[in-house]
Order: sequence, then structure tokens, then C-alpha cells
Amino acid sequence: MRKLLDINNPIMRTLITIFDLIALSIFWTVFSLPVVTMGAASAALYHAVYQHVRKGDDYLWSSFWSAFKSNFKRSTLAWLVPLGILIVLTFDAIVFRSIYLQGKPFGWVYYAVLVIITFVLTWTIYLAAYGARFNGTVKEVLKYSWILFRAHPLLLLCIMVLLVGGIALALTIPPLMIIIPAGIYWGSTFPMEAIFKKHMRPEDLERVQRGED
Repeated sequence: MRKLLDINNPIMRTLITIFDLIALSIFWTVFSLPVVTMGAASAALYHAVYQHVRKGDDYLWSSFWSAFKSNFKRSTLAWLVPLGILIVLTFDAIVFRSIYLQGKPFGWVYYAVLVIITFVLTWTIYLAAYGARFNGTVKEVLKYSWILFRAHPLLLLCIMVLLVGGIALALTIPPLMIIIPAGIYWGSTFPMEAIFKKHMRPEDLERVQRGED
């Protein structure tokens, strides 16, 4: 029994990780409710998932809250760009879905719009991750997250599969929404950090390898 309750036991570590992901998903949902704050909430989610869940640094709440506060202005302003794009695309999807259901020409555009929406949503993960991990202006966050988004198609595909899989699970089993947001970001940290390491300066990469960042 003592071994079973040991926090270093694989079962306990898994349960703790699940609890952390559920708590972070709740934090992200609450802080995203105004919608315009979703960018800052997503940056805070990535930071907390990477620093606390994966690396074991800092406390759960303080990791999320400190990142939310420090990234609030920059990530909120950066988020307005994909938000505007998503609003337009959502309107297009509604229109073309109606056309598709009526069997009219160009109804197939509905599926093309859904694919574009998926790409934009995937880019928002890059935005959140870059904003959480690096300093820079709003313009730099938008620019470099977009460059990284296009630079590594295989890693982009991994993140997109995580996103689509998470959305599909949420639609199929709604109660899983309590863990899916943080679960997607936890899974995304692996390809995202691989991307970042490819572009880090040697001194920054050395710090990461020493566990200082």
C-alpha cells in the first residue's frame, strides 16, 4: 500500500498528471470566457503545462496565474488577429453549410472552410506557445509564430492531429471536455519544444538542456 501511495509510483504520477490537466482545463475555460482573453489564457495554459506538468517546476496555480498576468496585454492583442479571421470563417461555414445542405453548387466549399478553420486553430497553439516561451512585441509573436507554423510541416501535422482528435473526442464524449484543452496543449508541448530547439541560439539551447528554462 505504501508503494502504491508513493508519489513516484507510475500510477500515482499518472493520476497526479490527470488531476493537473483537469485543473488547468478548468482554469483555461474560466479565463477564456470573455473570449478576447483566450489568447492570454492559452499562453498561460502552455506555460503551466510545460513548466509544471512536464518539468515539475513551480506550483500549478501560481504557474498559470503568473503567466496569465505577464502575457495578458501582448497575447490578448495577438489573439485578436486569429479571432477576427475565425469569426469571418465561421460565418462563411454557416453560409456554405446551408448551401451544401440544399444541394446547390459550391456546397463543397463548406469543407474547404472547415479545413482552413483547422489550420487557423492550429496556428493559435503556435501563438500561445511562442508567447509563453519567448519575449517580443505583438508583431514579433505574430510573425515568428507564423514562420514556425509553416517551417515544419510534419510537426505541424502532429499538432493538427492532436487538435482534431481532441475536438472529435469532445464532440463524441462531452464529459472529456474537462481534460481535453490541457490535454491538447500537453501533447503539443512535445512537437512545439522540438520546433523551438531547432531555432534556439546555442546558449539558450544549453540553458534548456540544463533545465533552466
